[in-house]
Amino acid sequence: MSKEPDPAFEGRKPVPKPAKSKAVTREDRLKAALKANMARRKAQAKARTAGETEQEE
Repeated sequence: MSKEPDPAFEGRKPVPKPAKSKAVTREDRLKAALKANMARRKAQAKARTAGETEQEE
């Protein structure tokens, strides 16, 4: 089998996939920032609780 160009597609450029819109990219970025912030706050609260427990003993 030879790879000859199909005459139906002659002169056509491949259609690029649509890029993510800026809103979606911003939404993903905000979602990741919120997740990191919540994890940081949870770790701080856990450390604070552990510190209080040590002082009480």
